[in-house]
This record gives sequence, C-alpha cells and structure tokens, in this order.
Amino acid sequence: MIIRPALATELPALRTLETAAGAPFHDVGMASVAEDEPPALPVLAASLRAGRLLVAYEEGGPDGGLAGYLMWEPVDGATHIEQVSVAPAYAHRRIGQALIDRAGADGGDRPLTLTTFREVPWNAPYYARLGFRPLTDAELTPGLRAIRAHEAELGLDRWPRLCMRREAAG
Repeated sequence: MIIRPALATELPALRTLETAAGAPFHDVGMASVAEDEPPALPVLAASLRAGRLLVAYEEGGPDGGLAGYLMWEPVDGATHIEQVSVAPAYAHRRIGQALIDRAGADGGDRPLTLTTFREVPWNAPYYARLGFRPLTDAELTPGLRAIRAHEAELGLDRWPRLCMRREAAG
C-alpha cells in the first residue's frame, strides 16, 4: 500500500470514493448521511494546498487502486481528522488505520481527535479499537465544541455522536 499526499488531479475521484464509502449508512437507517454530498472540490483543494490531504493506493487494485483518503486540520493543538473514507472494494484491509497512523505521524507530536457516530460499528467502536477514547463534555476544547455545534446545525445529531481522542505516539 502506498500512502502519500493527494494530487489536484485526484480530487474528483475522492468525491466519487466518498459517495461509495457512505453507501453502507443506508443499511443502518441513516439514508441522509449516505446521500450527503461529499466534500466540495474547493474544500478538498484547500486541504490539498494546506498539505492536509492524504490518499492510499493499493497497486493493481480496482479503480486504479485508489483505496482511501484522509483529510485533517489543526484544532486546538491536535490533528483533527475531518474525514477518513475507504472505498468499499478495500474494506477490512486496515487502510483506514494506515491513513490515521500516517496523519498522526505527519501531524508531529500532537494528539489525534475526531467526531463520529457513537453506535455505528465502523465509527466509534472502530476508532476505539485504534486507541481512541471518548471525550467527556468537560474535555472538549473550544474548537471541538465549534465542530460539534456545526454538526448539529447540519442535522447530524439525529444520531448519537461523540468526540474521541488518541494521544500522540511519541
């Protein structure tokens, strides 16, 4: 597997991958999440310009081998994982884990944070297996509070959500 910074020419393919990766939300009664628009090209391009967009490829794989991507941003001294998605054809191969680990390494000696659905098996339970722990309300930083407020405005609080954190490896 190859993990590297994304290229501008790959941005449309990341949107396609995101749509496919979201389809399983239909199976857990979350159609609006499954049908949500992927990040817009200008959003992806801004992350690309900031050096905060990674892609994973598996040589010789389907769809040219594009297996996943991760977009992150700095939030209150942490590397906040804004989006991590794996193409369904590459599920269960630890590609998400590899992207998260690389974002942690690229982010320096900072913790990783994310927001996620509490009860979706490939969300909070998955991240817990990768060493993330749920944050209490008292532990939320101002930046995480702002992210959660924005998610609530988008209607994502229809389902239980939480913030999680993994300490820096070093």
